[in-house]
Amino acid sequence: MKPENKDLIKALLEHSPSIQEDILDDTEEMLGTVPFILQVMARRPQFMIFSALKDFYALRPQSLEPKVAELLAVAAAASAGADKCLKVHMSAAARAGASEDEILDAVFIAAIIGQTKVLASALRTFQEFESGSKEK
Repeated sequence: MKPENKDLIKALLEHSPSIQEDILDDTEEMLGTVPFILQVMARRPQFMIFSALKDFYALRPQSLEPKVAELLAVAAAASAGADKCLKVHMSAAARAGASEDEILDAVFIAAIIGQTKVLASALRTFQEFESGSKEK
């Protein structure tokens, strides 16, 4: 890494207590809570700050309204089986204006895609198994 970029990062991290406080406040405003993961990561400012900034910008892209972004987060959390994240993002979606029906639809869409993932992989493996057993 270029020395001038190292210096920029070092200067940023010198302000880590203030930056962390802002991140935690902004997170609580956006999600209605400060997730456990972020609370623990705060013990390592150099990790927490950059991770949280990435997450913040990913969850609030310029091309999507906050409600849509949160509904996508609901679907992603549901399909990943991340129950705690799902709960946080369901609340955040509601705070962003999503109705209960919209949140439920996001969960159902996630379920369909999750099912497809299981079936696509499992049925390909089954075809290979079936072909192998017929050759014997």
